Amino acid sequence: MSDEPVLYTIDDGAAVLRLNRPERKNALDLNLLNALGAIGREIANDTNIRLVMLIGEGDVFCAGADLKEREGMDESDIRERLDLYRSELSWLELSRFPTVAVLNGSALGGGLELALMCDFRIATEDAKLAFPETRLAIIPGAGGTQRLSRLIGETRALELILLGSTIDAATGKQYGLLNRVTPSALNVYEDAMDWLSPIRHGAPVAQSAALRAIRGTSGRPLDEGLSHERACYEECLQTQDRVEALTALLEKRSPVFTGE
Repeated sequence: MSDEPVLYTIDDGAAVLRLNRPERKNALDLNLLNALGAIGREIANDTNIRLVMLIGEGDVFCAGADLKEREGMDESDIRERLDLYRSELSWLELSRFPTVAVLNGSALGGGLELALMCDFRIATEDAKLAFPETRLAIIPGAGGTQRLSRLIGETRALELILLGSTIDAATGKQYGLLNRVTPSALNVYEDAMDWLSPIRHGAPVAQSAALRAIRGTSGRPLDEGLSHERACYEECLQTQDRVEALTALLEKRSPVFTGE
């Protein structure tokens, strides 16, 4: 096993980033955060990538911040680390391609915050989800209070964060925290690849435009949002992929998209 904190491969259009600290339950330390940021910058303009998948090595997705590392950190160090979460991980929700957290096991604290930065979340049936921070006299500090309440509503966000409740994957799906729960008989990575096939083989320009249109809805009045949608649509009109889609429909075959 490589000692790199993140293992990076390409699998049929998907950039697969494996958190590689199984001995520490893939806890987020400085090296792992820096590695994720470096990979994000490296792949930002790679036109061969259709989506990004984050998954953990071992049987846990991510247990959150590395508390062993935190023992030697003072208040100033912790503030710098919170800034680092933003600078090194924000690309996950700003990229031109969809990002997916594949929860091969539990996601706790900062690990769940990491998953919330992604566009999609898929989990194994036995995955546990929790924000235990208030029990440690702190709060989620990598965007958890903001993203969770926007995703599942303030009432349920208060329940999870203030009570420090642990929920299972089925409840996470019911709350809208997860998009999909993989049946126990299936491998979660293979199930995710299959489920995401329409994205991996879809039209990249259209998907990127749809991402920007949807991400740009927050806080906008409807009229402004509709104008933003129209601008995103215009980009699709100028592509060869749009012509290919119509041609394939008339010829009764599957389209082959090139991103042009």
